[in-house]
Amino acid sequence: MKVLEDRIRQEGLVLPGNVLKVNQFLNHQIDPDLMLDIGKEFVTLFGSQKITKILTVESSGIAPAIMTGLLLHVPVLFARKQKSSTMPGQLYSAQVYSYTKKTENTIAVESKFLLVDDHVLIVDDFLANGEAVNGLLEICRQAEAEVVGVGIAIEKSFQAGAKRITDQGVHLESLAKIASFADDQVHFVAEEV
Repeated sequence: MKVLEDRIRQEGLVLPGNVLKVNQFLNHQIDPDLMLDIGKEFVTLFGSQKITKILTVESSGIAPAIMTGLLLHVPVLFARKQKSSTMPGQLYSAQVYSYTKKTENTIAVESKFLLVDDHVLIVDDFLANGEAVNGLLEICRQAEAEVVGVGIAIEKSFQAGAKRITDQGVHLESLAKIASFADDQVHFVAEEV
């Protein structure tokens, strides 16, 4: 997705530890026009599937998930990282290690929102080692909901996440695939060919 790659080039900042900071438009300050474009691209890629729910994890996945849900006219459900006092019921949960924060969290959704007859599209902002997506897949397994695919805004293709997801037979589509951060610059997969 050229518009996303262009924004990453213009405003992204490569930090030590293979971290890409994109807080100008994706995960602190959010560009709603770009999120709408991302949602449109996910609809193009997955819209022919029967989708009844969009699932993401708080908080940075919510913006692209909302736009995708808006365009598909389906509810958006996000897994919480901390149990809230408003979530007293039955929960589906999974342990997730955060690559950027170096912490482990339990993510959870209320079971009443994810049903056995749901057809779920998972949407998230980043895919590095695949921990968040694997946690969301585990939650879907617990609910016995069908996962129709995973849509990622930015994939670090040089890390293991994409392989972990596709090795499970899951349809994965990433809009910007980063091959490396050589010389503290973003290099996309398409450029490496």
